[in-house]
Amino acid sequence: MPIKGMLMDVKVFLITLIVLFAGCITEDISSDNTNTGSQVDCLTNNSTNNSSIIMMNVSHGNSIFGICVSLNFADAPKHSENFYTHVTEGNYNGTYFHRIIDDFMIQGGDFENHDGTGGHAANWYGYCNGQNTSDSTCGGAGETAWTVPDEANNGLQHLPCTISMAKTSNPNTGGSQFFIIPEDSTPSHLDGVHTVFGQITNGCEHVTTISQVATTNDQPITPVILNNVIAFN
Repeated sequence: MPIKGMLMDVKVFLITLIVLFAGCITEDISSDNTNTGSQVDCLTNNSTNNSSIIMMNVSHGNSIFGICVSLNFADAPKHSENFYTHVTEGNYNGTYFHRIIDDFMIQGGDFENHDGTGGHAANWYGYCNGQNTSDSTCGGAGETAWTVPDEANNGLQHLPCTISMAKTSNPNTGGSQFFIIPEDSTPSHLDGVHTVFGQITNGCEHVTTISQVATTNDQPITPVILNNVIAFN
């Protein structure tokens, strides 16, 4: 068989595999809110990557964007595990990029209040609202008070096309919210403060496009919706 025909067969197989696999992960995924072509590129370009590969399908108006993330378990194990757990539990599906600043970052992940005021860690890491404790009930507050301890001194920098954990001004207060750096931003003042835990390997141009949408008080006028998030491995 000619090489071109073989590549076409592989691409068709990958598309079929993605649709079938995505359907096993969440009922929210459909052809209406998933960028299948971007998922093919994500799988193909990361086929030899041993990190967990995450695919975000984001919509803004009539546009659907595919953003591929490679998590860095080696340098940010707790943050990568936390993000991966949120993904596999479906917590990010239907949430918003609620805070967008051009030439800086796009922020989302608040699955509780959808406005940047909520979200907590997906797993117990020994911290309640930033305080180290052995009480996983957090004094009765439960998992809504769980936070992730900082791993900000892991040597990873806030370079273009990286993903990092949002938190309050206090240490060890990461939960579910995250932010992504577009192609035209290098916020080095966040290095050593916020924890970088992954890299955008496909679709960073879409992050840049999203960072330029019209906003009021850093909130998009037309909602930027994280339709669904898929973990491939």
